[in-house]
Amino acid sequence: MIAGECKDNGGLASGSCSTRTNQAVCCVYSKTCGGSTTLNSTYFTNSGYPGPYGGGGTCTFTITPSSGICQLRIDFRSLTLSQPTGDGACNTDRLTIVGSSPAVVPICGENTGQHLYVNFVGSGPISLRIATNGDVSFNRLWNIELSQIACASSERAPAGCLQYYTEPKGEISSLNYGLGENPATNAAGARGSRQLPNTNYGICIRPAAGQCSITYSLPPDDRYAFTVTGDAVAVDPALLGMAMLSLSGAACTTDFVIIPNPSGLTSDRFCGLGFPGVTSSARPFVVYTVTNGNETPDAANRGFRLLYSQNACAAA
Repeated sequence: MIAGECKDNGGLASGSCSTRTNQAVCCVYSKTCGGSTTLNSTYFTNSGYPGPYGGGGTCTFTITPSSGICQLRIDFRSLTLSQPTGDGACNTDRLTIVGSSPAVVPICGENTGQHLYVNFVGSGPISLRIATNGDVSFNRLWNIELSQIACASSERAPAGCLQYYTEPKGEISSLNYGLGENPATNAAGARGSRQLPNTNYGICIRPAAGQCSITYSLPPDDRYAFTVTGDAVAVDPALLGMAMLSLSGAACTTDFVIIPNPSGLTSDRFCGLGFPGVTSSARPFVVYTVTNGNETPDAANRGFRLLYSQNACAAA
């Protein structure tokens, strides 16, 4: 944008973005509670950001799509809210997304680095509402990048993909996955779950050129990386993550992931406290994650964190 235009629109000039004229600048829009935008690449932050927010109330930000826009990518550059109850409910703090398709469950806990793709419904707006309980002392922090995606854009996520990764290798994880346990206890008095209830969405990965299959594996440095169902305290910590603690098929009825058409396996549904490592050639590359509304039977579980790597097509 021309520097003056950026300023007039309430943006902050952040470096030059054109070699043709010294008048063109990268324009950053950063707004907080009660704000709205029709502009691409706007950041929604907590009051006082980059400092934390310790207060209570509801903070709302509204995005109205420009002409030709179909999707909104929401990047949590920072999103630190209080953990859910031990049973997984976002009762103290929550982020609610209103007006999008599909609907998204309330989100809480630590989700820095995660992203979502949601669809606008016609020309209607999407609102992000963050509700916090000021009676609970906690340093909340949010800096959320909002990118509008054109209907004809190659960056638009396919239908059914709440998350969409475009690199040939990387890492995926469930919402609120983290390296520490939930400090709360569940209704049974056991250590609480970090896993959010009532989720049902696809994590999609764009196939790279010349790549015909994808392999999912556990990171070597995180024994909790697949603790989807069960009591993670009741087993030997050295065994967590191992294939012997993996469950599949009919044994997975409450919380599970689905990896379509896994090579050499009879079921595409996985749960438990371990993961066998899975390769799939089914396209699109996708992992479906499902949780029900009752996280009480599980203890000290965190969800899942998986590494993925695409594999080259076999030589003809």
